[in-house]
Amino acid sequence: MSAADTLAPQLSSAQPRRLPSSWLPRTLFARLTLILFTGLALAYALSFTVIIVERDKATTSLMLGFMEQDVSSSVALLDRLPASERALWLPRLERRSYGFVLGPGATGAAPDERLSKLLATSIEQSIGTRYQLSANAVPGLTEHLQVHLKLSDGEPLTIDLRPRIMPLSPWLVPLLLLQLALLTAFSWLCVRLATRPLEELATAADALGPDLSPSRLAEDGPTEVARAASAFNAMQDRIAIYMTERMQILAAISHDLQTPITRMRLRADLMDDDEHRGTLMRNLQEMEALVREGVTYARTLHGAAEQPLRLDPDALLNSLIYDYIDADAAVTISGSIGKPLMLRPVALRRILTNLIDNALKYGGNADLVVSTAADGSVILSVLDQGPGIPAEKLEAVFQPFYRLEASRNRNSGGTGLGLAIARQLAQAIGGTLELHNRPAGGLEARFTLPASLQVSE
Repeated sequence: MSAADTLAPQLSSAQPRRLPSSWLPRTLFARLTLILFTGLALAYALSFTVIIVERDKATTSLMLGFMEQDVSSSVALLDRLPASERALWLPRLERRSYGFVLGPGATGAAPDERLSKLLATSIEQSIGTRYQLSANAVPGLTEHLQVHLKLSDGEPLTIDLRPRIMPLSPWLVPLLLLQLALLTAFSWLCVRLATRPLEELATAADALGPDLSPSRLAEDGPTEVARAASAFNAMQDRIAIYMTERMQILAAISHDLQTPITRMRLRADLMDDDEHRGTLMRNLQEMEALVREGVTYARTLHGAAEQPLRLDPDALLNSLIYDYIDADAAVTISGSIGKPLMLRPVALRRILTNLIDNALKYGGNADLVVSTAADGSVILSVLDQGPGIPAEKLEAVFQPFYRLEASRNRNSGGTGLGLAIARQLAQAIGGTLELHNRPAGGLEARFTLPASLQVSE
């Protein structure tokens, strides 16, 4: 098992994981981007609303101030003109937002819009109280107001008002959108720079495999990021030291045990009691097998140090299976890869040998099925017809010295290192090893090699 696998249960038990909300993005980068973009969009919407309201008030105030003088002058002029000349002056007195009509005008309801009331009040104040005024709103899609009065000679005059807000400059909205786009781009860049160290930290943690080759992080950037990178690098170094010491101790103990075992075998050969000599020899053989497996497990980290070679995987697999067939073992192979791969042959043979031996021990047979997945990865499945493994223990059997046999019988339960060695070697060469119970009975040991091992022609 790798250092990351060893620490994972402790980290997961220390603090439970909280599932993200279903409507939120899963990554921190996407969440921060969404928050910043939403904040900028709301800020710009508020700014645009403030601009519109301010322009509305400024335009209304300007228009009312202008009309107080212009309308009163125009009414006074029309009142003093002869009735026959008034119609000639109407086009000259017309403005963009209002005009004059000689006549009673249209009828309608009382003005209910804020701007209409302000206009009516402003006109009444500017003209004076000697004219009897009445105002009404003209039905329609746009705001339309008419103010009615009678001139001094009794002729009706209608002031036709069409309130208009000063139009926005054509460059205002595109400029605001451009500013929003620029701020969004800079915010995205800032979030990207801020979250990239976390992504690099996760990548380095995933890359810390059984070979314990550290992936050093750059200890630069903001103080918090540099401190986290330094702590992670130091943690990698400590884990590498602890794992190396553990392997060295295991290898040393296993190696040193071989000497007393050899001495005991020599003494057992000199014993006259055949029954006791046979029992002692069997016990010594079990101890020797355990020592041999212990040394192998301690050296499995060297699987990653083995140089990969361009090989024909089908020839390598057929050679392995024929060795079993020559020994009268019930082993078969089906399927092929059909392309060269960059492989570490010693590690690959050890993995498959452990899996096949395990299948023969518990199932009596082993079928090696070779296939290629849609993504290009190579799948090597070792199938047997044994009793299988309880679902809750499919991962536990990969732990060193773990055996399903409660009696810890070496003949039936083995040393408990075969699958641990296979899993560790698989991870060291970039593959994955999993166990699955077959629906029809038996066990499937599925060893997957990544597509990156394929050799480009």
